[in-house]
Order: sequence, then C-alpha cells, then structure tokens
Amino acid sequence: MKARVKRACELLQREYGVPRRPSRKGDLTSMLVRTILSQNTNDANRDRAFEGLRAAFPTWDLVANASLREIARAIRVGGLANQKGAAIRNFLRSLKGSHGTLDLGFLRKMTDEQVYDFLCGHKGVGVKTASIVLCFGCGRDVFPVDTHVNRLCVRLGFVPPKSTPDKTHELMGGLLPKGKSYSFHLNLIRLGKTVCTARNPRHGGCPLRRMCPTYRIIGQWEH
Repeated sequence: MKARVKRACELLQREYGVPRRPSRKGDLTSMLVRTILSQNTNDANRDRAFEGLRAAFPTWDLVANASLREIARAIRVGGLANQKGAAIRNFLRSLKGSHGTLDLGFLRKMTDEQVYDFLCGHKGVGVKTASIVLCFGCGRDVFPVDTHVNRLCVRLGFVPPKSTPDKTHELMGGLLPKGKSYSFHLNLIRLGKTVCTARNPRHGGCPLRRMCPTYRIIGQWEH
C-alpha cells in the first residue's frame, strides 16, 4: 500500500506540480478560527464568514467578550452559526484563561502530539482543524483530511470504504512518503474539486485512473 500511495503522490505531482509552502508563517489563531468556520460549508462562504467576523470584531479579545448572538450574526453566512460561534468563543476564552494570550504562536514550540492534545481538548476543535494548523501554520509533515481528501482515499482503496476522516488521517500517516503530506493534501483537493468530484466524477480525465479500483469497477464502462 505504501508503494501505491507513493505512486499516487508522484502522478499527482507530475499532473499538478509540487506546491510550495509559503515563506511567511501565518497567524495560527486566525487559521484555527477560519478552519472552524469551514465545517460543512464551501470555501467562499467560509471566507465570507471570517471576513464578517473580523469586520464586526477587529480583535480576538472582542470576539471572546462578545455575546453568542452577536458572533452568530457575524458568521451566519457560513452556516451552523450558533455551533461555530460557541466553539470559537469558548476556545478563545479558554486560551486566554490558560495562557494569558490569544496568540497561538506557542504551538510552534510544541510537538505534534502536544498540539493535538491541546487543540482537540476543546469542544468544536477536531483532528482536521489541529492538522491544518500543524501542516499549514507550523510547517509540519502532517496530513490533514477533509471531505475531498477522505473521499479520494476511500475511492483509491487506500483506506476502508466506510473510513471516517479521523480514521483516514490515522491510517494515511503511516503510508505517506516522508515530506509529502503537504503536496499530497493540496493535490488531492485539487483533484477532488475538478475531477474526482462527489457526484459524476470524470473518470477518463483522472491521472490516477489506472491505479484506481473505483475506475476499474465503474469508470472503464463509461468509455
């Protein structure tokens, strides 16, 4: 299986290239909040919700001290506003109480395991959110699994058919070549949004079709 995953990495890099990590390190608190807002919505609505939150509350201290109704109003476009608003405010208040700051920069000095333990100990912050902070914010070789990535890993037969995103994250961690988590994550998302879509995937245009069990069962009969 490791060989198959490695081959998939190579084929996607040949198709889409090797994504470069940004040279500047982003604000981890903003990244975490934006990722919470991404749950069960698309990128456009996530970004609109984040912009609405920042417009209404220019600092994280203001968010921490705002009412849930005010926060929900600011992020409503992203859906699940009450749930997400509570998760964001509760996290910020807990962070302020435990560390005296709303800056998550201290995570960069922690091990991966410590970051997972700390972040996932807060309601509304799961493995995917912690993985994104680690991968994109801390530059770690960590493989975030969102809806697109989970769907493709299942279709490619890398994980069991009913694998959850958290289970896929756990299983793929032992299969990916060292240093390829970032590029494979982004290239899978690109493939999942343009070719291997949730509905009506374009099997014939997939660079991984020759190694894909789903293509062998379904896709080949479409051509």
